[in-house]
Amino acid sequence: MKFAVVSDTHDNIKSFLKIITWLNTQKIKTILHCGDICNQEIMDEAGKNFKGKIYYVRGNGDYELPEIPETMEIELGGKRIFLNHYPEVAKQAAESGKYDIAFYGHTHRPWVEQVGKCKLANPGEVAGQRYKPTFAIYDTETDTLELKILEKLV
Repeated sequence: MKFAVVSDTHDNIKSFLKIITWLNTQKIKTILHCGDICNQEIMDEAGKNFKGKIYYVRGNGDYELPEIPETMEIELGGKRIFLNHYPEVAKQAAESGKYDIAFYGHTHRPWVEQVGKCKLANPGEVAGQRYKPTFAIYDTETDTLELKILEKLV
């Protein structure tokens, strides 16, 4: 199973819709969003356009979205996954030994490292505020994480 991981949209619906369009063409049916969506309209528009399910956690920019959980534990493709916005929280989850992979956002910087038996990863940012817009594709069968740069999508 393949799924997408995004973070730090910061109201950039144009970039988020480009990612969604590409995911739809690839028949990827799940998005994990690591926070800082920033408003309900972005979530509504994404939900209308994505042909799958989007899981959200709340970031520091999501103060208008209190109903979104701060952390999430989910199992996809037989992998135990932890999702949140903050690197320190994700690192603690990775160190716990309970998860196969822990995702976070907040820094806007794409990153992956191994913490014990757990991958700890940040997909970068959708917004393009500090770095080029990026996201990640995780393949549960091969346990690989691939960074995608929005401007290079075919």
